[in-house]
Amino acid sequence: MTDPLTKPAVGSTASAPGGAPVVVAIDGPAGSGKSSVSKATAERLGYGFLDTGAAYRALAWHALAHGADTSDATAVLEVFGDFDYAISLDTRDRWVRVGEVDVTAAIREPRVTDAVSGVARVAPVRHAVNELFRRLVASANLPGVVVEGRDITTVVFPDAPVRILLTAAPEVRAARRSAELTDHDAAKVAAALHRRDAADSTVVDFLTAAPGVQVVDSTHLDFEQTVDAVLSVVDNTMGARDGR
Repeated sequence: MTDPLTKPAVGSTASAPGGAPVVVAIDGPAGSGKSSVSKATAERLGYGFLDTGAAYRALAWHALAHGADTSDATAVLEVFGDFDYAISLDTRDRWVRVGEVDVTAAIREPRVTDAVSGVARVAPVRHAVNELFRRLVASANLPGVVVEGRDITTVVFPDAPVRILLTAAPEVRAARRSAELTDHDAAKVAAALHRRDAADSTVVDFLTAAPGVQVVDSTHLDFEQTVDAVLSVVDNTMGARDGR
């Protein structure tokens, strides 16, 4: 049987003209604005956008749908066997599917968020999903792809021409996440963000820039300023590569 994880997103079946797409790799902790900033950056560049965290969210949703204990690595590996995942790289048409089910909205539910760290810390799962990310990018018929998540600059795409760590002070990240989730208590949001940082930090280091990774600290920047700062890193880095 064909491994469902080998399937690229719909419409992404060929390599970009002239070679593989350029990768802009963006790491950062929860609440740093990775997804929104990365998506806006991709739009400005005319690139595709890959939200890697969606894969772990989708797997958490899949595990919960099967009644699996997401804190049990064996149970996670069992449901991973039939995890049929697909995601759009199009910034204008965003969707995530598990099998025939559109889970774009469902994977953002609090119950799924609470289960993500459990599935993401299973090493064989991370290895397989990282390979999926590389295949999705390699098969994208696009000039480039902005890839955001955790350990993207160090493990998934350590050789990407542009690698950025997007961060912000913990209290700022908590405030931003609380503003996004208007129906959630601010204190609970901050506590949940802290728990997720603590859990995820046992698996990957997403707070320290590896050698060659540029840091963009958005603590004192608004959204547009942050996007501009990221684009400046892209331009400066690619310009240096092109001899400009």
